[in-house]
Amino acid sequence: MTHLIDIAKLKTVLFLSVVFLFSADISTAHHSSVMFDKATIVAVTATVKEFQWTNPHVWIQVIIKNDDDEMEEWSIEGLGPNSLFRKGWRPNSFIPGDVIEIKFNPMRDGSRAGGFIGARFADGSTIGNW
Repeated sequence: MTHLIDIAKLKTVLFLSVVFLFSADISTAHHSSVMFDKATIVAVTATVKEFQWTNPHVWIQVIIKNDDDEMEEWSIEGLGPNSLFRKGWRPNSFIPGDVIEIKFNPMRDGSRAGGFIGARFADGSTIGNW
């Protein structure tokens, strides 16, 4: 009888271990920022095209002039709306047409996107880590 109890305990421990491993992998995968080059900070003047106040992360679509004087659209990712709301952000924090100075960590793969660091508005007010 003792042998059967040990097998039942083993099955339970194995099952819970597998559940834990899969849930840990899913939760860390979503919140990873490994795709951003944290050693590089890009600071540019940009025009806000759109501010997407959506879960799980907000997005700021901006137009930036490149080195060839061509306009490019960039996608800048922020934290989730709940976290940002507690920091004072609102769905109208960025208005299309606003000219801002923005800092972000670019993507490691060179695509036109990045992780938001901070922004300064025309009136001198800032948001994020400026």
